[in-house]
Amino acid sequence: MPDARSIITKIKENQTPSAEELSWFSKGLADQSVSDAQAAAFAMAVTLNGLDETGLVALTSSMRDSGDRLEWKTDKPILDKHSTGGVGDCVSLILAPLLAAADIYVPMISGRGLGHTGGTLDKLEAIPGTKIQLDERDLTRVLDRAGCAIVSATSNIAPADKRLYAIRDVSATIDCLELITASILSKKLAAGLKGLILDIKCGSGAFMKTQKDAHILGKALVNTANRAGCKTTALVTDMNEPLAPSVGNAVEVHDVMEVLTNNKEGRLKDLCLTLGAELLTANKLSSTVRDAHDRLNGLLENGAAADRFALMIAEMGGPLGFADNWQRYLPEASVIFEVTTEKEGYVIGWNAEVLGMIAVNLGGGRKVETDSVNPAVGLSDIAPIGTKINRKKPIAKIHATRIDAAEKAAQEVLEALVIGSDAPKENSIILEKIT
Repeated sequence: MPDARSIITKIKENQTPSAEELSWFSKGLADQSVSDAQAAAFAMAVTLNGLDETGLVALTSSMRDSGDRLEWKTDKPILDKHSTGGVGDCVSLILAPLLAAADIYVPMISGRGLGHTGGTLDKLEAIPGTKIQLDERDLTRVLDRAGCAIVSATSNIAPADKRLYAIRDVSATIDCLELITASILSKKLAAGLKGLILDIKCGSGAFMKTQKDAHILGKALVNTANRAGCKTTALVTDMNEPLAPSVGNAVEVHDVMEVLTNNKEGRLKDLCLTLGAELLTANKLSSTVRDAHDRLNGLLENGAAADRFALMIAEMGGPLGFADNWQRYLPEASVIFEVTTEKEGYVIGWNAEVLGMIAVNLGGGRKVETDSVNPAVGLSDIAPIGTKINRKKPIAKIHATRIDAAEKAAQEVLEALVIGSDAPKENSIILEKIT
């Protein structure tokens, strides 16, 4: 019979516990028979000594199996996407309905904001009435009718991960590659996926600041997910500026709807189409990436993706016909303040992490778990890298509740801006593909 001390000792001595032992430990995390001290010792041992590929697959699979595993009665491909988090990253709100319009079943379990990065669920809740906590029956109903649902995990989806994550947060083990990998994939794989595309963010607004670190994480995620039975591909993407021109909740939903209903061009649309095309091609739903890209673009242009999004919102308790009247529903801040600079030249860079924290400090995110979120505040109309600027042209707009908060945020925006005399070279948002 396995026990916590012997499992921890094995990892401490650079040995890999068996799949049976890791399954026992995950169940102990879920049912509280493993103590907080033992969970913290386990997390620290893995952080210091790691796990080999076999051990990482076993840990991920056992955490997946520590609670409910969702099953779907559908003949459609069951696919999803996951991002490691970035600033202005609202891809999920576009890609889920876009895939649904392509006749794919998309059960997307998402999260709230973490640090300087926004949360998909917080953005959805900026739409009045939208409920992101659904039981399995309601989740199935939304999926059957809309083809996609973006929801929070129930308490019994990968409960071992929920327990271990809380322990990691207070034991300086958040940055452990193996525990990050198991945490992300245990929840995704519990959703019954057959295929997954990963968006590994890299740069000033990401958790992984260098491409090397992003590659290492991407490789671990792809290898582990594939060995656990889920066809997975990853793209390493640039996060040295906000992906959307806004940072916040309602303001990012505004940008989402501009893409869905007006087919607005830009980095946000480009990345959504690229991720979707790679997902379809990897799962043999298109012969080439080009064909998949063209098909998905057509579903944006003809309004099919917008219709799916509106149907999902209505089924989740939001307003009917949201895609037709979305401007009237999104909350607006009482103060909108334009940011200008006395300098002239070109935008050659942003400290995207600072921009993310400005939105949090305005009230658009949480500093502690119990903080409430103001969906209306944030930044919009952020000048992309390469923009020529002058004294008359705003580089961003602040959405705030008070003028003094807006003025403080405007100064912080200027401090996050990097100006150069020459226009920068245009860089691809896609840095690398990992298979």
